[in-house]
Amino acid sequence: MRTPCEGVVKFILPGFRSLIAKNLIEKYNFSQVTAAKKLGITQATISHYLYSKRGVKILKQLESIDYVRSLADQIAARIATQNLSPAESMLKFCELCKTLRTGNIICKIHKRFIALPEKCELCQ
Repeated sequence: MRTPCEGVVKFILPGFRSLIAKNLIEKYNFSQVTAAKKLGITQATISHYLYSKRGVKILKQLESIDYVRSLADQIAARIATQNLSPAESMLKFCELCKTLRTGNIICKIHKRFIALPEKCELCQ
């Protein structure tokens, strides 16, 4: 059995990091190595994100949500200007999760893993 939070860790967070990484590299001319250091991941992970090998399952869905795109842009801009502490970054990621929980995105992902009652409110 998998909890909704496991779906977030496996699908949503990699997709969201991918959006931020792409912003850092395309808009702010970060190298893969520098972007990786800023995001606390490896350069190889950045490469996978750029070539759609990781986070691709949810990436298109996340890109279609204005709030998610806006938050990714905001985080990338603040990273680029060195105006985002690790604690603030963590809070932004938690903000994303809370918002997606209320928007049923996480619920849809969770239902891929386990049969749930139609009126399930676990993800909310």
